[in-house]
Amino acid sequence: MTRRQTFQNTLYTNDNLYVLSGMNSGLVDLIYLDPPFNSKRMYSAPIGSKAAGVSFKDMWTWKDVEEYCLDTLATKFPELTKYIATVGGIHGKAMMAYLTYMAQRIIEMHRILKDTGSLYLHCDPTASHYLKSLLDGIFGKNNFRNEIIWYYTGGTDTKRTWQKKHDIILFYTKTDGYLLNPCYIPFNISTIRRFNKTDADGRRYKINKLKDGRITRTYMKEDGKLAPDYWGFPIVNITSKEGTGYPTQKPLALLKRIILASSNAGDIVMDPFCGCATTCVAAQQLGRKWIGIDIEQKAVGILVERLSDDAGLFKDFVATDIIPKRNDVKEVLPSEPVKQRLYREQNRKCNACGVEFEIRNLVIDHIQPKSKGGGDYYENYQLLCGSCNSIKGDRTMEYVRMKLAAAEALMKNKIIFGE
Repeated sequence: MTRRQTFQNTLYTNDNLYVLSGMNSGLVDLIYLDPPFNSKRMYSAPIGSKAAGVSFKDMWTWKDVEEYCLDTLATKFPELTKYIATVGGIHGKAMMAYLTYMAQRIIEMHRILKDTGSLYLHCDPTASHYLKSLLDGIFGKNNFRNEIIWYYTGGTDTKRTWQKKHDIILFYTKTDGYLLNPCYIPFNISTIRRFNKTDADGRRYKINKLKDGRITRTYMKEDGKLAPDYWGFPIVNITSKEGTGYPTQKPLALLKRIILASSNAGDIVMDPFCGCATTCVAAQQLGRKWIGIDIEQKAVGILVERLSDDAGLFKDFVATDIIPKRNDVKEVLPSEPVKQRLYREQNRKCNACGVEFEIRNLVIDHIQPKSKGGGDYYENYQLLCGSCNSIKGDRTMEYVRMKLAAAEALMKNKIIFGE
């Protein structure tokens, strides 16, 4: 029997792929992510702001992709792998690398969501149509619920295109049994004016004259009207109260609407690209537990300051770069039966160089290194030959394949030039 993984409000400062891989399946109620958009820009916080010193690049190469996860992507999602390759042919290698990077992480997010859980992915038209196809492939196209438009104001000098004043939020659920609390917004002035009568209890209504001469009343709903799929929230200026100067900061009101709609008090809300921690602050204000992940160490200081100043609800939380360890999968120590099963499934070949060996010449190795959160469970084991195992050490498979590719290229040069 496995133990249930529990979390105090926690901020992880590490690569979110490693942290996600170390979390139990079915752990989280709601995931909001505002990842880089592949805009090919460099973002930096201005000097003097709370986030001064923070920067990130939004341009992608294969160095950003963890190659040890590519086997999982190709094996479990072959059609998605083909799609990413096709996009690479149309849009270039940078978009291909970006989508691979995102796919690896969305696969883990899908796994850790509860069956009642929801995911909101925030993006812009740069990659929204490509990301939607990724989500369709991982969550299933029938679990797509909404494309939400967040629109905002503010002038620019752009004259060669229409003013770009909206982002896109893709709303997916894991199953049909998802939670969605109704969200109401106030009626507009013209609607309120039509309900121009008030009864003894102060409720507004309008008079209806029917064709048969009867007169009826229609009362205005006190809660307001159900929110549509287009939301108007002002952007966060550096001079605003909640502004940290963090690049691409999103408004607190936007996150509160999502959290109120798709979680209940006490639920776990996660943001795997939490940046200046707006999701964490909103979740804490609304009585939810939260998990934030960001590779930037500066995120810790910003979160402490925001929870103290903005939320007014500062409590102890954990800030760590230690990767969690799953306890919902059975630990299996390396043994002869494990080795024999792997030998059959790998077709008697080394999982790195692909050369066939006798079983005595192969050793059991961790696919995701233990130093990066890899656990002792069967799905994280592979067989390597002695040479590949010595090259790998506690590194990722990407390093091994790079070494093998370099050695192969060197050998070809020797053959060509007769060395």
